[in-house]
Amino acid sequence: MTSQDPAIFLNAIERRYKQGEIVLEVLRGVELAVWPGQSVALIAPSGAGKSTLLHIAGLLEHPEVGEVFIDGVATSTLSDAERTRIRRTDIGFIYQFHHLLPEFSAVENVMLPQMIRGLARREAKSRAAEILHYLGLKPRLAHRPAELSGGEQQRVAIARAVANAPKVLLADEPTGNLDTRTAEHVFKTLMQLVQASRLAAIVATHNLELAARMDRRVTIQDGRIVEIT
Repeated sequence: MTSQDPAIFLNAIERRYKQGEIVLEVLRGVELAVWPGQSVALIAPSGAGKSTLLHIAGLLEHPEVGEVFIDGVATSTLSDAERTRIRRTDIGFIYQFHHLLPEFSAVENVMLPQMIRGLARREAKSRAAEILHYLGLKPRLAHRPAELSGGEQQRVAIARAVANAPKVLLADEPTGNLDTRTAEHVFKTLMQLVQASRLAAIVATHNLELAARMDRRVTIQDGRIVEIT
């Protein structure tokens, strides 16, 4: 790949669901390319297909038609094991709720995906601490999720998502559960991380003020991606 190639490219994606006799055409030939270091806000009403698009981009769902390229690799014909490997190493996920494991500390939550990948515990702990320091959580490494504020929990979730140095970051309403001030802090942290780590980020959000500060804004209309200028 050259630096001019997208980190993720959704090519002619179609996704439909059958409800009884009715076929719902959710995505109809979606085209979306995102480059390293670029943030794209995905703004669309509920039911438009945002979550479906993110699931397909994250290799959690298969489209009926089309191809998902991750770092130039076509993924539709890969085995389940290979798709799982790509999800672990090349894609990071952030959700509206942090989904941290309550029995583990902040640093342990960030260590886990690295250890699952095969990293030694000592190296995983060192890297987890480094990321959490960068996100302003140095005093909170040993705290469990219940001992953290909502903003701190979400920053730990961000650290976990990028722990394996992914190429693509997919976020579904990452500040949706936070108050305005905390959402602003988490958003700034996230954007700094995207630029510093050269991540290609797709962020589904209803927050138009935050979306306006990302590199691009897109929406879903009639099952297709439309750029918002």
